[in-house]
Amino acid sequence: MLDINFSDVISTLESVRTQLIVMAAVLAVALMVTFVTNKRTVKSVGIRKMVHAQTWIVTLIAIVVAVSTMLFGPLNTMLSLMSGSGTLSERTIAQTKQLAADIEREGIVLLKNEGDTLPLASKKVNVFGWASTNPIYGGTGSGSMNDQYETTSILQGMADAGIETNSELSDFYVRYRADRPQNGAATQDWTLPEPTVDSYSDTLLSNAKDFSDTAIIVLARTGGECFDLPSDMSKTGDYRQFGPGSSAVVGKDEQSDAVSVYHNNSTEYNDFEEGEGYLDLSGTERNMIDMVTSNFKNVVVVYNGANPLNLNFVDDHAAIKSVLWAPPAGQTGFSALGEVLTGAVNPSGRNTDTFIKDFSKAPWFNNYGQFQYDNMDEFAVDTNFAGQDLHVLPSFVNYVEGIYTGYKYYETADDEGAIDYDSIVQYPFGYGLSYTTFTQKMGEVTYDARSGKITFDVTVTNTGDVAGKDAVEVYYNPPYTDGGIEKSSVNLIDVEKTKELNPGESQTMTITFNDEDMASYDADTAKAYVLEAGDYDISINASAHEMIDHQTVNVAETVTYDKSNPRSSDVTAATNQFDNIKPTFETLSRAGHFANFSEVTAAPASRSMPEEYKKTFVNASNYENEDDDADTMPTTGAKNGIKLYEMYGKDYDDAKWDDLLDELTYDEMNQLIAFAGYGNAAVASIDKPRQSDVDGPSTLNNNFTGVGSIGLPSGVSVANTFSKDLARKFGETIGDMAHEMNVTGWYAPAMNIHRTPYAGRNFEYFSEDGTLSGIMAAQQVAGARAKGVYPFIKHFALNDQETNRVAMLCTWADEQSMREIYFKPFEMAVKDGGATAVMASFNYVGNGYSSANSNMLNTVLRGEWGFRGFVETDYFGGFGYQIGDQAIRNGNDAMLATIEGANVITDKSATSVKAMRTAAHNILYTAVNSWLYEDGQPKIATPTWKYVYYVAVGVAALLIVGLEVLTFRRFSARRKAAMQIG
Repeated sequence: MLDINFSDVISTLESVRTQLIVMAAVLAVALMVTFVTNKRTVKSVGIRKMVHAQTWIVTLIAIVVAVSTMLFGPLNTMLSLMSGSGTLSERTIAQTKQLAADIEREGIVLLKNEGDTLPLASKKVNVFGWASTNPIYGGTGSGSMNDQYETTSILQGMADAGIETNSELSDFYVRYRADRPQNGAATQDWTLPEPTVDSYSDTLLSNAKDFSDTAIIVLARTGGECFDLPSDMSKTGDYRQFGPGSSAVVGKDEQSDAVSVYHNNSTEYNDFEEGEGYLDLSGTERNMIDMVTSNFKNVVVVYNGANPLNLNFVDDHAAIKSVLWAPPAGQTGFSALGEVLTGAVNPSGRNTDTFIKDFSKAPWFNNYGQFQYDNMDEFAVDTNFAGQDLHVLPSFVNYVEGIYTGYKYYETADDEGAIDYDSIVQYPFGYGLSYTTFTQKMGEVTYDARSGKITFDVTVTNTGDVAGKDAVEVYYNPPYTDGGIEKSSVNLIDVEKTKELNPGESQTMTITFNDEDMASYDADTAKAYVLEAGDYDISINASAHEMIDHQTVNVAETVTYDKSNPRSSDVTAATNQFDNIKPTFETLSRAGHFANFSEVTAAPASRSMPEEYKKTFVNASNYENEDDDADTMPTTGAKNGIKLYEMYGKDYDDAKWDDLLDELTYDEMNQLIAFAGYGNAAVASIDKPRQSDVDGPSTLNNNFTGVGSIGLPSGVSVANTFSKDLARKFGETIGDMAHEMNVTGWYAPAMNIHRTPYAGRNFEYFSEDGTLSGIMAAQQVAGARAKGVYPFIKHFALNDQETNRVAMLCTWADEQSMREIYFKPFEMAVKDGGATAVMASFNYVGNGYSSANSNMLNTVLRGEWGFRGFVETDYFGGFGYQIGDQAIRNGNDAMLATIEGANVITDKSATSVKAMRTAAHNILYTAVNSWLYEDGQPKIATPTWKYVYYVAVGVAALLIVGLEVLTFRRFSARRKAAMQIG
């Protein structure tokens, strides 16, 4: 989602152009008539004044009519959105604050702890690092926190835990800079404020050493919507510095027209040299760390951010004894950091991403970011974004790594002897330490081949001295044939989290999953999921890299899940749907110990779209509706007397739906479809009130009224907990807040994949792993749905970078990686979470817009997974490729728009109206099964703006009548006076 911006204002003015022209014309005529009559062309004073009066009365009437058509036409949706209300109760506020702290307590990861430096021995500490005074609470764009609620800072969280911090240091940082650099759609400020070492006075350092022998260093990195993090801060043409101490201003990016800046902290050196990225330390940060580690024996590093920072420096400093990862904590979650530091809370978080030491050795490194086609000039688009006029060409990104994302590459490559693991990986996926110790014992694994169930117990025992929680991570290693179906040797399949266990206490958990969940997708031969015969190693691990225990399950015969034998979770069997956009490049293969790594992971050799795909590329320049002559016009405007509330709880295929849908008029369906931004429209014929949908991955933010909820911790924070229970409570709490804010739809959870740590929006996505993302997403969806709120799982799909996200970004991936990695969270959110709303993505999947991809939206989502509900576009700005007519014919039901444009359905053919009817059915099915209809017909509240309008029109009517009466009285009086004189 995007924030409302200047381009929306322009579009709004465009939508009311006709009315504005009419008003201007009427005013011009009125002024002309007044001017002409004032020139004494009309000799009678009485007639002249009568003409004046009648002219302006007619003008007033015309203006009222024009304004009315604006308000009840193009501006209707926008004004209704601005009439939203609702405030949170004190009980819900307290409950949400508690949950935020609970999530961060289990979402903080202890990465290093030598000599039991943590918990802190002393309650007095020096806190170094400018970020300590300006931490990261969430993200930018839709991930922003609502400023109507107070936030708990890192320093306040420490104080609340009883830690006394050196205020002289904190004051020093605030004086250096009080505010954090802001990033938006049009300007990206990558500045990392940090005072230079020479600005720390001898007195400041001396006082710090006297204050405490313990130092905490806080480092932070932000991210947000519309921008990815720069992997080379000095790269000419992307991010470059114009000399020491000056601004690093980039020439405007031709695709986004965004301006990027970086301000060095010194006039003596550059913070970044060539090849150093935003997730590396700046020169000033390195100097500060050298200074602190030279002066203090016990140093704790706290990293605050969602994107894994390159932490390879921590092993170079003997004084750095402990490292904590504290991802964005929402508005009140940082109280947990102080509790972890003191030991009041025992950390139990686990890494949702792999922390690596050298990003350039990752398989994605050369294939993310800005790649513009050089043979697509005829499809160039002139559009407007964030108030800027843009000339946009189609671009692309190649997912050359295939299924080997994150740990699936590093662990498999290690098993194949293809990498020196310890030189590349610093902290594995699923890794995290504790202040206590645990043992995990695996019971006997049973496998019922007939039912496909695999079951075993895991007993976790706290063998240490303090209470704590532990995560159970379950993986499988499938049989692999060199050159066969691609398979990772390590695959997460389930997670569980213990309760808090006291020393000596145990808890036994039962793990159950289906053998079909270990099947691999064979896109080349079987064109189906295949469970190959052989031994499957089932293990419980301390991380993706460290096995605790394992047992073997043998699958006697290969099982192919084709149309005659679909997986038990599928409505229809999965089979190839994307051969028409199969990548022309080779993807990474495990064959020959990753023999093709260097070749396939290099930067693209060609920037031309293959001719076979160029021929079928579609945007607004060449799209045409194609009608089916066999389609018959559906019934519209019938008087069957059925109201929407009567459909609450009824099956999607209930015959009564046809009678209700027959009642809808063409215009009513168009309102539902074309103006679905931040809610779905009122429909008079079925007594449906307007319903409100709001944005925010970790909060509920009404962009139009400013009303919002408390911000919960980021998606990464939730995933780090490895707790299904906390993810479920997250969704339930969103549901509680939605009730009090009169909201029925939530634009979240977001579940795209951390394909690269440099993706700007990783803070709101869960993980590099599709299964963990799916587990968390399904729980959040189930929790919100239990409260009658419909979450929009987003962004479906392959929306894994922000660069060129709205600019015809053609995302190319093979079908196996689509299904096993990038579709997986959405599949689980539908099947396990019960999702009934989906937000599609901005990008193209292959050479076609995701919101107009029938194979993805109809065949896979609805046909295979059994999804029932509606699909909505991401923010609908047109952008030269978003076309409402095309979208509804291909499985997308609603446009996230509030103003008139290409979102409006213009085709009135039988084919189009039939598609509109299906879309309306999908929207209404989701809408009616919300909490709003739990008690029958909802009360239809009149928007505030309509009351204002009715009062204004009433006053205007009285004024017009009064003016008419006064005018005629005066005219009559003048005539009588003239006759008497005569």
